[in-house]
Amino acid sequence: MRVLVRCCWGHRPIRRARGLRLALQWRAHAGLGGEKGLGAGAREKPPWRVLFFGTDLFARESLQALHAARENKEEELIDTLEVVTVPSPSPTGLPVKRYAVQSQLPVYEWPDVGPGEYDVGVVASFGRLLSEALILKFPYGILNIHPSCLPRWRGPAPIIHTVLHGDTVTGVTIMQIRPKRFDVGPILKQETVPVPPNSTAKELEAALARLGADMLISVLKNLPESLNSGRQQSTEGVTYVYTEFPVPFPIGEIPLQTLWMGNTVKLLDLVEVNSSILADKKLSGQAVIPGSLIYHKQSQILLVCCKDGWIGIRSMMLKKTLTATDFYNGYLHPWYQKNTQVQPSQCKFQTLRLPAKKQQQKKLLLCNSALRS
Repeated sequence: MRVLVRCCWGHRPIRRARGLRLALQWRAHAGLGGEKGLGAGAREKPPWRVLFFGTDLFARESLQALHAARENKEEELIDTLEVVTVPSPSPTGLPVKRYAVQSQLPVYEWPDVGPGEYDVGVVASFGRLLSEALILKFPYGILNIHPSCLPRWRGPAPIIHTVLHGDTVTGVTIMQIRPKRFDVGPILKQETVPVPPNSTAKELEAALARLGADMLISVLKNLPESLNSGRQQSTEGVTYVYTEFPVPFPIGEIPLQTLWMGNTVKLLDLVEVNSSILADKKLSGQAVIPGSLIYHKQSQILLVCCKDGWIGIRSMMLKKTLTATDFYNGYLHPWYQKNTQVQPSQCKFQTLRLPAKKQQQKKLLLCNSALRS
């Protein structure tokens, strides 16, 4: 079976002129200059030399797929594989960097992109605008693995917004990067999937990461043809996403921020609250409002009242990482002891409001994005 696959794409007699002509065509269509920067060493078929840009778990799945393809010497899809990531305050580094180091892949920290020559770049969850000069260094441009059905949810955190807005359908788009703006390039491949009921962002991310990795390999197997048959994104249904949420209380799988007694709190481990906890008489007998906090001793989770129900928190960061039990013992219980006459609903998280300057910047960004679309 593997021999048949190789006959389909790995060693078929493609003329060099055809592959490079298709590489030139996408540049002309994009207005990025004809043969400028194409390079004498540009290849017309696999194995490709790939530079990967990524950071998180979603990106790591595609990097793993590329690395597995590089190790598969029978199919010869990937020749060289190098990685660019961003600096991390974590001593262990970001997931992409950890995987690259473990796999002995060359790693560079942005804006360093290494000295090598590459055929194509691949971006997943990178969060940096790539310049036209950088894009032109790749004969076949730079591909982006975006976990949404573009043009819906352009920008960062599309998975969070898919869950937050109750989308019933989502997907993955393999598109080609264009300079100056996020997620506006032509679509090379797009697949849709239903969003499972009560799906968390973390669960959805894992599923879309696997789908995106498979789609990337499929595109790379027929890269020149995929570029030539790309379609422009629709001008209808365009939405943009942002990473700052007013809490309480959207449900996502990122460190959401809120306020506790004037101090910023990052919510790290959010869990669904099951029906047995909600049936607890101590819980149901209290008058609560969104943001109200109750520690549930039996399950050792902090319950937070939201607009449409409850969410559980197992850990958070307030100066340092705390479990729900730590937070109760160190902050919540002492608060109740000092305020014995007040109602439990007065003990609550509060919405973290952006400073006026940041709010204005956010509005301006939204207006500019709308004008450019």
